Amino acid sequence: MQASTRWTPPGGTLGRIVAEAEVRARVLESRADDLAADAEETLPGPSLERALRGTTVAVLAEVKRRSPSKGQIAEGLHAVALAQAYGDGGAAAVSILTEPEHFGGSTADLVAVRDAIGIPSLKKDFHVTPIQLMEARALGASAALLIARAVAPERLDELMRAGRALGLELLVEVRDEEELERALASGATMIGVNNRNLETLEIDPGTAERLIPRIPAALVAIAESGITTRADVERYATCGADAVLVGSALSAAGDPVAATRALVGVVRVTRG
Repeated sequence: MQASTRWTPPGGTLGRIVAEAEVRARVLESRADDLAADAEETLPGPSLERALRGTTVAVLAEVKRRSPSKGQIAEGLHAVALAQAYGDGGAAAVSILTEPEHFGGSTADLVAVRDAIGIPSLKKDFHVTPIQLMEARALGASAALLIARAVAPERLDELMRAGRALGLELLVEVRDEEELERALASGATMIGVNNRNLETLEIDPGTAERLIPRIPAALVAIAESGITTRADVERYATCGADAVLVGSALSAAGDPVAATRALVGVVRVTRG
C-alpha cells in the first residue's frame, strides 16, 4: 500500500485539543535535557504489544475521569486502585489518559500506576511532537498513542522514528482506509481502529468491523470506542480484533473487577 498525502489539519474537538497539545509540547521543550536523562535512566515498561497477543481478545482497560463526549465519568477515581482492579479482573494492560483539560488525566497517574502494577501501561494523550514521546519514555510508559488524523503524514513518520529510537512502543490510531494505509506505510505494529470520529465525536460501531480485517495478521489490531458489553467484544472478535480498548464503561463501573472480568476470555479469530 502507498499512503496518500492528502491531509488537512484536524477540525472540531480534535483540532482544538491538538492545538492545546502543541502548546504543552512547547513547554516540555524547556525540559528536554532533563527528560533525555530520565529516559536514559528509566527502565522501559513491559511490552504492550506482547501483552495484546494471545488466544483470547485482550482487554486494554482505560483510566478515564471525563471526556469531551460524555463529560464527567468518574471524576474522583483513584488511578492506582482502578488500575489494580482492572488487573485483578484480567485486563492485559491499562491505558492511562494524561491529557489534563478534557480528560482530567495527569502524568502523575501514569507514574503511580507504573510503580504499582506489573501489566503494561499505554500513555494515552495527543502526541504531536517527539518531545512528548521522550516524556513518555522518561515516565516509564510501555507505549504511547499516536493518532493518525492528528498529525501530517510526514510528522507521523517522524514520530514513529523517534519512538523507535527511544525504544518506546507505539499504537497508531486510525478511523478510515486512508489513515490505515498511512499507519501501515509508517511501519506501525499496533493499530487501533477508533469507532469514534474525534472531530465530531460521533460513533460508528461498524468502523472497526470494516477496517480490522484489512490489518495484516502479523500486526496487533485493536477495536476502540463504544465497547460496553461482552457481546461487543464478541462482535469485534468475529472480525479479527486482537484486543479491545474499553474506557468509559469500566471507569464508571461500580465494581471494576467484575466489569473487567465480564469482558475477558472471548476467543480470538485469526485474521487472514
